Amino acid sequence: MALSARNQLKGSIEQLTTDNIMAHVVVRVGENLIESVITRTSADELKLKVGDTVKVVVKSTEVMIQKD
Repeated sequence: MALSARNQLKGSIEQLTTDNIMAHVVVRVGENLIESVITRTSADELKLKVGDTVKVVVKSTEVMIQKD
């Protein structure tokens, strides 16, 4: 499937927590963890499970960084 988003990071699901409506997915990309919250329906349709290899796709017009 072709996407216009250029920020596609390959990683593996390290943690998956679901409730009735939402799913919290933690993906390890190298030394970093990227977290996403998606609908439970989407997680079920993708048949996500810990250990799966996935791509994290980031499409955003703003990325904020703060350093104190």
